[in-house]
Amino acid sequence: MKANIGLLIILFSGSPVSGQPMFENMSPALGITHQYTGGWEFFVGGGVGTFDCDGDLFPELYIAGGQGPAMLLRNTTQSRDAPVSLTPKTPKLLALTAVTGVYPLDVDSDGQLDLFIMRVGENKLLRGGPDCTFTEFTDLGFDGQNHWTTAFSATWQTGRTLPTLAIGNYVNRDDPDGPFMACDDNFLMQPADGRYITTPLLPAYCPLSMLFSDWGRNGRADLRISNDRHYYVRGGSEQMWAMQDAPRLYSEADGWHEYSLWGMGIASRDITGDGRPEVFLSSMGDQKLQLPDLTTNGPAYLNAPYAQGATAQRPYTGDDGRPSTGWQIEFGDVDNDGRDDVFIAKGNVEQMPDSAMRDPNNLLMQSPDGSFTEHGLTAGIATMDRSRGASLADLNLDGQLDLVVVNRRASVEIYQNTATNSGNWLLLDMQQSGINPRAIGAWIELTDGTTTWSRELTVGGGHASGNAALIHFGFGDSSALRLRIIWPDGDTSTWSDVTANQILRISRERDQLTVDPL
Repeated sequence: MKANIGLLIILFSGSPVSGQPMFENMSPALGITHQYTGGWEFFVGGGVGTFDCDGDLFPELYIAGGQGPAMLLRNTTQSRDAPVSLTPKTPKLLALTAVTGVYPLDVDSDGQLDLFIMRVGENKLLRGGPDCTFTEFTDLGFDGQNHWTTAFSATWQTGRTLPTLAIGNYVNRDDPDGPFMACDDNFLMQPADGRYITTPLLPAYCPLSMLFSDWGRNGRADLRISNDRHYYVRGGSEQMWAMQDAPRLYSEADGWHEYSLWGMGIASRDITGDGRPEVFLSSMGDQKLQLPDLTTNGPAYLNAPYAQGATAQRPYTGDDGRPSTGWQIEFGDVDNDGRDDVFIAKGNVEQMPDSAMRDPNNLLMQSPDGSFTEHGLTAGIATMDRSRGASLADLNLDGQLDLVVVNRRASVEIYQNTATNSGNWLLLDMQQSGINPRAIGAWIELTDGTTTWSRELTVGGGHASGNAALIHFGFGDSSALRLRIIWPDGDTSTWSDVTANQILRISRERDQLTVDPL
């Protein structure tokens, strides 16, 4: 552990940028009052999909409604740097009830983002068209089935023309002996001859988050699953599947250490500069930051020490001292100082007496020494509503990450980042020709000659909330940078010189890398 923390301190201690994060809730002025509602099947979920569906780079929001209809908010921000503006405009096909969450991805590689919509009941896989139009896929053999779906991830396996879909289902509502110890089956949907074949992924332990990630930088994305012990009770654990021809669970022999928690969300990001992603898990009680054990070759992780300030186990304001309940968890550099911060959505499941009822969301700001300090109250995001899904994304393309928070039985919060002393930044739009045009599975590397930032492109993780907005980096005072891409097939581009504080389209045509300002 000391080696990992020391590396973090050495590599991420150079930026003097120290702006205080500040956010303004725009929802009241915009008249947006959408809520995530419903009975016990909607205690979990409540996600938001963030993606551009009309081609103007400004991201739209598709927000789960639970028992009520989901809502599409079109981004009507007038220009870059203008105040965030969003307007409800939901096509009939998207006005679905029983939606728990959504993940945008380009399933058919046509350049338009599609939607995997998780539901209590039949899931939907919708084909995206121009100007935010959608139709159902009818030619892929996709079976939405009838489950309580609460987790999703996708990746492009070698040689496949369609993405592999991992679908996580919560409690089996048809089990007469449930709900406890009645976890439903999970599934892999893998393409064969242009159509999906569904196979069970067992054992299953009531997942609330899944993520395909090349955790070891070995060229293959494996599947991490975070499970809720509240319903599997005993005999279950967190899981990591090795995505071989016949997927298998990693075990102690591989370096994987079995453990259990009330798993809600997964965030993954290289925050130490060693090129391998750390993992942050949200839970009831401690939120668990894990660093890869670099002394081993397997999927072994070390828990970050308490002194690093990442546990966020109790409310930091108010008079409720009971343990917190974490949901969506997401990395993002909200002050552009070159160090990733962490947002955690918090809120009691419903009326659980052993957990805090007034449980403010966290904004953990990373310090130069790699520790985290709480800034949620001073930043203006310490809502006491029951938050669920969320998204850190630049909604008005001004180079600063804004924040969307979905609440259970309370209005969605759309926060504009109004900080005035932020550092330099880049927004990247990744494209490649052919299959998988958004280059899911690629690694972006940026360096200023001293610090290297590494970023994996993934679909999944969080809690019911998929983010396909422009890829954001902060750099502190650094402005002259070099960029290269390790593409999903393993080819590595040459280094290209780039300058901060702009939006760039990164394109690959065969072996050529093109960098164009937008």
